[in-house]
Amino acid sequence: MSNKNHKNYIQEKLKEKHTEAKIVRRIVFTVFVVLMLALTGIIGGGYFFIKNAIQPVNEEDTSIESVEIPIGSSTTMIGQILEDHGIIKSGKIFRYYVKFKNESGFQAGEYELSPSMKLDDIIGHLKQGRVQQDVVFQITIPEGRQLEQIAEILEKRIGVSKDEFMEKANDKSYLSSLIEKFPKVITEEILNEDIKYALEGYLFPATYPFYVANPTIEEIIEVMLQKTSEILEDDELRIAMANKEFTPHKLLTMASLIEAEATVQTDREMIASVFYNRIDVGMPLQTDPTVLYALGEHKERTLYEDLAVDSPYNTYRNQGLPPGPIANAGVSSIQAALEPADTEYYYFLATPEGEVLFNETLEGHNHDKNEHITNQDNS
Repeated sequence: MSNKNHKNYIQEKLKEKHTEAKIVRRIVFTVFVVLMLALTGIIGGGYFFIKNAIQPVNEEDTSIESVEIPIGSSTTMIGQILEDHGIIKSGKIFRYYVKFKNESGFQAGEYELSPSMKLDDIIGHLKQGRVQQDVVFQITIPEGRQLEQIAEILEKRIGVSKDEFMEKANDKSYLSSLIEKFPKVITEEILNEDIKYALEGYLFPATYPFYVANPTIEEIIEVMLQKTSEILEDDELRIAMANKEFTPHKLLTMASLIEAEATVQTDREMIASVFYNRIDVGMPLQTDPTVLYALGEHKERTLYEDLAVDSPYNTYRNQGLPPGPIANAGVSSIQAALEPADTEYYYFLATPEGEVLFNETLEGHNHDKNEHITNQDNS
């Protein structure tokens, strides 16, 4: 090939590469533009959807609708009620909007609302509230209480029969109706035959106002379950539950163990870490409160003979979690169950002074036990 032909050949090849590169750049640019337009469309569509959803349903419709917000309603329930009555366009958007604006303190009552109202005005009405009746009485359910103890509080406070309360709380027909009413919190897991009391751990510790002098047992139970539902339906908490592959039942069970072992000075996240570390290596949890729950007794000390009790709740004889919660748990214990500390501890000991000592080894644990428990007994 002559030099001239070789030169022409090279020029042709360079021209082809230049043309190919130009085509590739054009394709890349076109794809980029299409993707950006699609993304802009999605963002813009979402923006206009949300913007439209928070606008009045119909600015020209000034008709008045009577809307009742029941006691104990969560923002999810309130949004659905308002949507069902045609006062807002979307209950789901209402829920997210309220969370974004950090609004709370909605009150039960009967409201006169209109489809022409702006969302912020509706929220303002719900916060001011027009409760039809004043609070007749309040009941405080402390953290760490078992179902029988809650029944005793109710009997002492408002005269509700403990036996009747326990009977209703364990009635299978009633429990089935609760599963239908609170499907995101209560499942058929509570019907496990190994479970002592189906609603154990599900009645959230809080102060409950009542607006009638003699509420029914069903009303009392469902107000408390609604509070549990409100706590467990928190978006961040649900994400954490999904990450740990926890059902509400499993979460409340673990949280109840943490609650039962905790003291005022205790770091609940540390106790949680011990339980998870034990589960990870196949060790039994060996937590005394489960033994006492199995025995149905309240003792200052668990004896060695107690550890032999034949019960699915006995975590000395059975590995893993017990079949259900052993008491109610507060928010701090629920959060600890989802976000335990990162430790290498496998043992902890609560001293008579209320301090909790953690150890990585059985040797260290026994040393603390001899120093703080055995010496105390011998003094």
